[in-house]
Amino acid sequence: MGNSYAGQLRSARFEEVLHNSIEASLRSNTVVPRPVFSQLYLETEQLFMQDGRTFNDDEEDEDGSESNSPPIPYQMKPPPEGCCTTDGFCQAGKDLRLSSLASENLDVPPGFMPVGVKSPSLPDNLLVCAVDRRFLPDERGRNALLGFSGNCLGCGEKGFRYFTEFSNHINLKLSTQPKKQKHLKYHLYRNNQGMLVKGTPICWRGNGKRWSYCFYKKSRSVFGFFLRPPTNAGPPKKRHKGWSPDSSANTLTESAGKSAQSSSRGSASQLSPPEVSVTVPDQLLHTCRLQPVIFKGHGPLPQLTGNTNDVLISSLLQSCYLSSQTLPRVYQHYGPSPIQPLSAEMQILLTVYYLVQLGTEQVPLIEDLEQIFMRSWRESHLSEIRQFQHLPGLPQHLSLPPQSQQPLTPSQLPWLAQLAASSCGEGVVVLGEDVKSLAQGLLQMFSRLVDGRLENTNYVVIIVTSPGQETQSCVVVTGKHQCRALAESMFSPNEGLKEISHQLHTGAAQELIHFCNSLGQGKSLFCYNVNFIYILYVIILVSIFVLAEYRVEWREVRPIQLAVARKLLSHVCAIADSSTQNLDLGSFNRVSFLILVPPSEVSFRQTVLHLWSSGVLQELGSSEQEFASQREAERYVVKMDQSAQSRIDKLLQEAQSNSYTLYILVHDHAHWDISSTFYSSTDGSLGLVDRLLNSRQVKDATNILILHVTSFPFALQTQCTRISPYNEIHWPSAFSNDVDLYHERTRYFGVSELLESTRSGSSLPLMRYDSSFESMTSTLEERFPKLHSAVIRTTVLVQQYCVALMAASGKISSSHNLHKHTSVETMEIVQSLLTAVQQCPTRHGHMVLLRIPSLALAAWAHRRLSRVRRQLGMEDSFEIILGNPSQALTIGQTFTDQIKIWLKIQDAEWVPHTYLELEALPCILILSGAEPLGESLPRSLKYCDLRVISCSYLQRTTLEQELGLAAYLVKAESRPPHDPGPGSDLIESDPEKLSSTDNEEEEGQENGDSPSQSSQSVQPCPDSKTVDPPPSRITTSPNLQGQSQPASQTNIQSYNQTATQQQPVSQPQNPSKSASSDSSSPRASSPNLSCSWARGLSRPPSVLLPRALYDIITASDSSGLPRCTSFLPHISVAWASSFRPLLSKMMTCTEQSLYYRQWTVPRSYHMDNSNRTEGRTDNFHPRRLLLSGPPQVGKTGAYLHFLGLLSRMLIRLMEVDIYDDEDIHCTEAEGVQYHPPNAPWPNTEVMKTMPFVYTVHDPKYDDISIVYCPGFKPRVDGMNSANKEDVYLRRRTSRIKLSKYAAYNTYHHCEQCHQYLGFNPRYQMYESTLHAFTFTHLLLGEDIQLYFIIPKSKEHYFSFSQPGGQLESMRLPLTSDWSPDCIKSPIFTPTTGRHEHGLFNLYHAMDGASHLHILVVKEYEMAVYKKYWPNHIMLVLPTVFNGAGIGAAHFLIKELSYHNLELERSRRVEGGSPSVDVWPFIILADDSCVMWNAVDNDKLSCPAERAVSLKQVLQHMEACPDLAQYGLCGIRKWNSRGPFSRGHVHDFLLLNVDRSQNVQYDQNRFTCHDVDFTLRLHSAGLLVCRFNNFSVMKKQIAIGGYRAFIIKTKMTDVSTSVGPSQYICAPDSKHLFLASPAQLLLEKYLQHTSQKLFPLSTKNYTHPVLSVDCYLNLGPEVTVCFVSSRPHCINISTAGLLFSGLLLCFPDTFVTSGFLKKFTFLKGATLCVISADRSSLRQTVGRLELEEQWRFRLSDEFQTANAKEDRPLFFLTGKHI
Repeated sequence: MGNSYAGQLRSARFEEVLHNSIEASLRSNTVVPRPVFSQLYLETEQLFMQDGRTFNDDEEDEDGSESNSPPIPYQMKPPPEGCCTTDGFCQAGKDLRLSSLASENLDVPPGFMPVGVKSPSLPDNLLVCAVDRRFLPDERGRNALLGFSGNCLGCGEKGFRYFTEFSNHINLKLSTQPKKQKHLKYHLYRNNQGMLVKGTPICWRGNGKRWSYCFYKKSRSVFGFFLRPPTNAGPPKKRHKGWSPDSSANTLTESAGKSAQSSSRGSASQLSPPEVSVTVPDQLLHTCRLQPVIFKGHGPLPQLTGNTNDVLISSLLQSCYLSSQTLPRVYQHYGPSPIQPLSAEMQILLTVYYLVQLGTEQVPLIEDLEQIFMRSWRESHLSEIRQFQHLPGLPQHLSLPPQSQQPLTPSQLPWLAQLAASSCGEGVVVLGEDVKSLAQGLLQMFSRLVDGRLENTNYVVIIVTSPGQETQSCVVVTGKHQCRALAESMFSPNEGLKEISHQLHTGAAQELIHFCNSLGQGKSLFCYNVNFIYILYVIILVSIFVLAEYRVEWREVRPIQLAVARKLLSHVCAIADSSTQNLDLGSFNRVSFLILVPPSEVSFRQTVLHLWSSGVLQELGSSEQEFASQREAERYVVKMDQSAQSRIDKLLQEAQSNSYTLYILVHDHAHWDISSTFYSSTDGSLGLVDRLLNSRQVKDATNILILHVTSFPFALQTQCTRISPYNEIHWPSAFSNDVDLYHERTRYFGVSELLESTRSGSSLPLMRYDSSFESMTSTLEERFPKLHSAVIRTTVLVQQYCVALMAASGKISSSHNLHKHTSVETMEIVQSLLTAVQQCPTRHGHMVLLRIPSLALAAWAHRRLSRVRRQLGMEDSFEIILGNPSQALTIGQTFTDQIKIWLKIQDAEWVPHTYLELEALPCILILSGAEPLGESLPRSLKYCDLRVISCSYLQRTTLEQELGLAAYLVKAESRPPHDPGPGSDLIESDPEKLSSTDNEEEEGQENGDSPSQSSQSVQPCPDSKTVDPPPSRITTSPNLQGQSQPASQTNIQSYNQTATQQQPVSQPQNPSKSASSDSSSPRASSPNLSCSWARGLSRPPSVLLPRALYDIITASDSSGLPRCTSFLPHISVAWASSFRPLLSKMMTCTEQSLYYRQWTVPRSYHMDNSNRTEGRTDNFHPRRLLLSGPPQVGKTGAYLHFLGLLSRMLIRLMEVDIYDDEDIHCTEAEGVQYHPPNAPWPNTEVMKTMPFVYTVHDPKYDDISIVYCPGFKPRVDGMNSANKEDVYLRRRTSRIKLSKYAAYNTYHHCEQCHQYLGFNPRYQMYESTLHAFTFTHLLLGEDIQLYFIIPKSKEHYFSFSQPGGQLESMRLPLTSDWSPDCIKSPIFTPTTGRHEHGLFNLYHAMDGASHLHILVVKEYEMAVYKKYWPNHIMLVLPTVFNGAGIGAAHFLIKELSYHNLELERSRRVEGGSPSVDVWPFIILADDSCVMWNAVDNDKLSCPAERAVSLKQVLQHMEACPDLAQYGLCGIRKWNSRGPFSRGHVHDFLLLNVDRSQNVQYDQNRFTCHDVDFTLRLHSAGLLVCRFNNFSVMKKQIAIGGYRAFIIKTKMTDVSTSVGPSQYICAPDSKHLFLASPAQLLLEKYLQHTSQKLFPLSTKNYTHPVLSVDCYLNLGPEVTVCFVSSRPHCINISTAGLLFSGLLLCFPDTFVTSGFLKKFTFLKGATLCVISADRSSLRQTVGRLELEEQWRFRLSDEFQTANAKEDRPLFFLTGKHI
């Protein structure tokens, strides 16, 4: 068994050696080539062996070519002068890189083929060339001609005859001799998209390499589990290039197997290459009935020759070793460290320990071995690891006691391994002491195997330890069960299904089928005739006792679904509210969507049914009719097959043309297709998601949002994920510490509850395995070693079902003897299926799910079972359904008619399309397909038979989605009965197991808007009294509460316009307890016990698993979690490191997501593998969400409801609540028209003749005192007695759609607003300067220093002493200036507490016009306003005004504006312009003005308002002739009348600061400051005009504002409510002081207690309170008469008027005793004098001689409830004598 060429002079070999020798002698002048015959006879054949890194694209093959020519020093020929020497380009300068030429049309001559060339300078790319196929090997590595013939595909040069010449031309830049075998690496081919891509490697090594590569592809899973491809990490290769002339080699004899000594470069400890091939014995599989699996360990494996088809080779154990020796970076980046990886000897010994403790039927798992390595490593380096615990990113370690371990030497390893193996007898055999090489060990193993000495051995461990050499090892699996499992795990899932189909189509399984069919033969299969009388009786019963429909109102969702929908909506809002500007919800006016589902016809129809019945289409306006057909819903659901491309393209076109529509792409069952487009070109059904959803068009579309929905999100949570962790929404737990958070009527029963049933002590757990079935299959697997286990298991299972049907039918003579040919579990399933139908008069039954992944096996099983059913005459007893994902659901007409009778469906053409519509139908559903594709199952599912699913692909996703088929919703109020039966005591199992999640508080239930709990009713079977409504099996529809989706609603009339549940039962008159209640209850025995289906509706289905999976799933790891949670989460991802911690039992779903994001990486064929950006680890898509939740929990209903919520929110965002209350205190006299209705501007002379309307009409002042006006008679109902604190929030509002000229808050940021809001590319965001501005005012008595925050983009509005110098003034235009795109008046907006909600974005309102807008803010709010409005000018009030009211803001604005006007006039005079030409107007605007309207003058008969821009309003008012003669102008409220009027104006003012110079706002006022100012302005003789042709709409903003002052005590730790009576106190008394301004306390006291202060004035309009020089609100029941004491003022006539009171507030010198004596007061009238202190109060009384007519008492003096340091106000009251 030596060299297959030894001693044989083969012609091909001779020609090759001769060619290499001649070529070497021609190229080298220094090295003497070895003689030809020495190479042929004295040199051992260098056999190519794979190590863990061979097929890594980043690694070169160091072994050289197949020939063994010596390593000759090589010097590249210098390139010709002037040619290109760039890597990746030929010398002609043409690009040769595959990435550049992939889409090019290349000229490849006939007989040539494109080949990928590996360049050492371009490790990540291939160079493309054309090579004559005669010089390339075939797929077996043979028949390649010597030499080279190739063309350059870059420049087109042809005829290269030497590879050396060609390598120079393509700039390979080699340091060693060019060899075609070393650099011609890959075949290239064009995929389905026409792209040139990398194909299979060129097999230069003959049969050995072909087998190694083949099994490398298959061995993606070692020990039954997938691991990532090996990385570059690992020890250097131990092979050498060849023999130098002076090296000596020992001739290898077949018996000795000694390695030849090499004198090549390297350390002395390097291993020699294997020099002996191992011949696999002939007929190994036939003789031993097994196919051994050889796992490469340490060191290279010798080449196998001979019957290699009977041996499998895998390198994944070697990859595990290498991964475990790669230390985490945290231990490598901090200098020298004592921490070392596990030695090879320790790894081998631990491997032996692991194999020894495995059971005889167990298959090794790579995760277990990795954890053993990690635990051992942590134990041996515990003290060192603790030194790094403070470092970030340190992996968690097990809390193990420190152990001092001595290094394991190679000499100790063999006997220690044998000692460990001796504990299991012959189960593990160690070959080590007498083995000198791996080749010798393999020879011994094969010899023992053929001789039968390994009959009871499962594993053979070969260990080679030689002095001076590194330890070598490999593991050979020889157990029959283990070999079969490992061999099948080396197939990918698709390859495994193809192998099964191949065995069926080629007839390889016929012998097995015949053998199984022979079971039970000899029994007479006699089918009795059906009793037609019985059938007639059943038909009559069905017609009498049909079950009524299960009614549920449309649009009904469960509370937990509503909560999840709101969480989705809040995440979308969070994206919109973020500063990244990735989603502008305010720019969208509607929602459209497309739901992507896997290519399953049933899933497609199921989603269509959910969508149609949810009412979402009607809510989104997609359907005009209330009940549209399902055809309408089909337009919004698309299967992810080849037809999806056109649908996505159409959506992209719509998205580009409809920028105001938000498109939601819902990717349901998102874990199904995550394949990369590049690696999925051979399969058109895969890679579509990557090609469609990850395309540049979708990513860049700002109006497309992607929602991934899945029960298994792990594959989307990797280091390269496109989904931000902040955009993940996890299904919340319905229970927390047994507290129902959502008041659900159902309780979820999922994977964790199934696992709990195995530990609950129940006599028959819900999840179990069939030992009898396992025994049968194990026997047949040994008998048929070549057949796939799925073929054997399916054949046995189907045969068991057939035999059970024969036995249960009773139509076979001696049928009791058939029981021994089936299992107890199968017999129970069949008997339950048949008995349920026979006992129920309405022929209700159960569903049995038979899961067979292979389509070919499923079709065969369907034919076989159908034939047996037909032979038994049971066609009408139960249906057998083949669930093929690519085909529509098909059932017999008899059963279709039966369902239509149950559901009262009149449509003759109706057929069921989903499994949900098969509720209560007795059937066997054979569900095929590689994996479930989201099909929901009805509640009548009783048995979930998973005995045939594969045990080879052990990923968490694969296992959980198979178990998810049994997910169920049980009644939350159910309790385990005394005689529970299978699994009924599992209802109270802990929901926080495997799928634990975050218990986030939801506001849905607190807000009281959860859906109503409609009654769900059942009609009993014939002999039934009452039965409770059973819970639902699934809830994926938004319109279903605690139940599954309706069967169908095609015939709407038959459903009485309700969604009909497929549950054919109705509400009893007197509902009982649960059907599973205690039998001692009088109601418990009343339900129809003959209907097994009705009895079992509140119980989850039973699950049957293969024994191997059952053992794995029910086992727990060291963290207490089920073992399957520690498995690789998905086939398309790999672990980032072996040094990862285990999942914790206490982890929530959010923490699990972060775990997988840290510890998993996508494989090369994962679609996220391309999502890598240099230097970034968070390359997230900004508009991508992930919704995850357990299977069958109701995710579909949640996201459908979310679509409705989102649509309603967008509509709400386009609307605004504006105040819409009628004017108050209106009279008919005010309707007199003084101007023509269509007059554009007011006439000054006419305005002077118009009477001033003293009465305030604004509804926001509904709670203030009426201003007395002669001739005004208030209505009795107009005297508002409702003395509420805040009328602001109880006013009537209307919801109005925003116009295109609306003002917006900070949440609006469309593309047009970017520059306006501070995104000007010329200026850096937030780039602004702070400027101080000082001026003097007499009323303040000192200099006032204000601050302006001026952005760089707005500095041109101001004048500076020099660029960047002192601020001098704000530039004002001239009166004569006019521009169509400019507003002359500066706009001042005082604001507080509304940095987010204030309407400061006037870009759209101004229609793009240039304007100066200044926000007036308090000092303590400066930072937050600057943050939210970086491009706005801000005027910061002085510190002393932090607690001031709106009066102070308006006072400073007006006085500053007049001071600035004077400065601008001076500047203009210096410039030569007349001073009077400077524009004197400013605008005072409220921060809630949202829209403006104008009356259409063309429709005078029926005036209509239309929305106009603020620009149009202001330009029209500024263009008014004689505008300078007006002191104050304004516009009306939205719903008031008249072209022009003279009265109070509010909220939006055009103020002439020049004419109003001598009238100031009261800086101390908090309320009614504008009423006071207007009255004083009118009394000063200034014209006030309201432009009624324009109106302003005010938005209701409940947050902030100058009205939001809270009166509280100074003792902040005492929480007390303070009433108005406590706002004042007697001077020098002990009283609870308040922390509010004195002026505010006084105003609030007068407002709320004036009826006590002025008792004669209450509801006495004819006798008002006289208020001198100011207006104060005394409450709505008191009337105030305002008079001014100024000379030449305008006052109303008070002749003959008797006043009920006198109010003097800070009277100045204009108020004299003589002035007061002009007015007459009632006897007992009240006087109130207000001053700043007690001294001035007494001086005022004396100066005005008040004691002559008024009587005062000591107890009538009061002060506001302020401390002395807060400067309280004082007032004195008295009575008129």
